[in-house]
Amino acid sequence: MNAETIAVGSEMLTPFRQDTNSLYLTGKLNDLGVEVRFKCVVGDDRDDLTAAVKLAMRRSDIIIVIGGLGPTEDDLTRECVAEALNLRLQRDPEVLRKLEERFARRSIKMSANNAKQADVITSAIVLPNANGSAPGQWISGKYDGQERIVILLPGPPNELHGLFEGECLARLKARVPEQFIAARELKIALMPESQVDARVAPIYKTFTDVQTTILAGAGEIQLHFRCRKNSQPEAEARVDEVVEKVDEELGDAVFSRKGESLEQIVSYLLQMRGMTLAVAESCTGGQLAQRITALSGSSRYFLGGAIVYSNELKTQFANVPKALIDKHGAVSREVAKALAEGIRKRCLSSYGIGITGVAGPSGGTEQKPVGLVYVALAGEEGTQVVERNFPGDRKRVRWFATQQALEMVRRALL
Repeated sequence: MNAETIAVGSEMLTPFRQDTNSLYLTGKLNDLGVEVRFKCVVGDDRDDLTAAVKLAMRRSDIIIVIGGLGPTEDDLTRECVAEALNLRLQRDPEVLRKLEERFARRSIKMSANNAKQADVITSAIVLPNANGSAPGQWISGKYDGQERIVILLPGPPNELHGLFEGECLARLKARVPEQFIAARELKIALMPESQVDARVAPIYKTFTDVQTTILAGAGEIQLHFRCRKNSQPEAEARVDEVVEKVDEELGDAVFSRKGESLEQIVSYLLQMRGMTLAVAESCTGGQLAQRITALSGSSRYFLGGAIVYSNELKTQFANVPKALIDKHGAVSREVAKALAEGIRKRCLSSYGIGITGVAGPSGGTEQKPVGLVYVALAGEEGTQVVERNFPGDRKRVRWFATQQALEMVRRALL
């Protein structure tokens, strides 16, 4: 079976809001073996929404319409779905009674327009909403000779999650044929997507029964493998076979095999080795320390560090000689090395990281352009410095710099 989600709301067609409910629902549907083939975002327009539902009914087995179940004039989901299915709306006295009781319990006078939330599509099953005033609705039957399931869910995530898990999952499990699916995920840091694919495509192309998806972003490549078979052991064995071959090809470039973040892997390795870390950050402004300390228990291996934006503080907190900065400039291989070694010595840590660069959008020169970053890692075995030029805006440059630092620590700990 396949599915489609339709998120309703003009606000999600602006730069300020995005549809996250579909991501949640996709995960839940995938767990049932249902593939989400289409996702759609529609504004609060009657004709557009009705057309979207009609199109979904022609191509998808399960259609989930998200949002537009409120009491206001622009909440049009009930009306549009009824029109698309050629069904009627009728006010349900039991739903209306529960709405009135809900407002009464809160000592709030119910507005007249709230009553429209009791409008139920003919033949629909009402899905109680324990976390809000708008109930969901479940409609199933034949449409142009094809069996279809249409689910209406409220937009607020806390309401949608509770309603879907409490009212929809069991119903879907009873309708979806039993399927056996195995999935794996590999993560690679700071390798171009084209390079990853060039190395692994000759492998995964031979596994025509395994779906392979490559996702790139945030200095990370994700390889997703998914296989459907007649039994769980068969699916697991097949997906393990392709993952083993890809893993062998990429070697230690793969940092995660179970969905862990790069900072989680660094955390595991530091604790396994009984080692500690300290940082001296200039252009990243504490972002590396934030990523490390976002993990519970990080105090076992992260000693601390310093944000050293000014040259004076590079000298004061990380013992970088002023003469070195004067000679080479704050953004230089030599200063990055001195930052890493200085903070390691100052904090008595196993490893020290130093980061300096031009995050932009201003401050760049022809010799030292925006995006130029030096990352140094100092340890007992010596100090290594990496020079990178990351394209993109300030946010991207800073993130990639921290990704580079964590990857250097990971590889050193291997």
